[in-house]
Amino acid sequence: MTPARLNALTDGVVAIVLTIMVLELKVPAEPTLAAALAVLPLLAAYLLAFVNVAIYWNNHHHMMQSAHKVTGAVLWANHALLFCLTLFPLMIRWIDEAGVTAWPVASFGVVLVAAGAAYQLLERALIAAEGEGSGVQRALGHGGKEWASVAAYVLAVPLAFVSPYISVAIYVAISILWIVPDRRFERV
Repeated sequence: MTPARLNALTDGVVAIVLTIMVLELKVPAEPTLAAALAVLPLLAAYLLAFVNVAIYWNNHHHMMQSAHKVTGAVLWANHALLFCLTLFPLMIRWIDEAGVTAWPVASFGVVLVAAGAAYQLLERALIAAEGEGSGVQRALGHGGKEWASVAAYVLAVPLAFVSPYISVAIYVAISILWIVPDRRFERV
């Protein structure tokens, strides 16, 4: 399999995830400000999930431009990432039903931790497939931004039981950190 085929698969899965997420949205029950305000937590969860899926998709494509070899380990690592991304619609549905409460917000963080770990696994699998001088390794360096992000997500999970809003603030901060596509790959 070529990196282009892997990108095509990823594109298809991400398109389905985004479609399912938008279908989870609800319109206000009535044409009033109170009804519009009632759907704001769902819209915020949708926005955060959408931004995170978009960040992974953007950075995946940047990384795959530097990749030249796909192995079985790369395929499985990519599937692990896609699995994590497919959980975002479930998370926003749970936040819609339970509100911005500890368990759904912590679970959203668990999905973020898993997606971050899966992305790092994909990075390592691509490096292993091409050897130590790979373009992916040259672009990534030590991957400090990735490790810091996953560490912040891990911290945010138990903090959801102190205040879900602290965890949401951490999730938003990390999303802002990653909103610009990973330029390291453009330099290599």
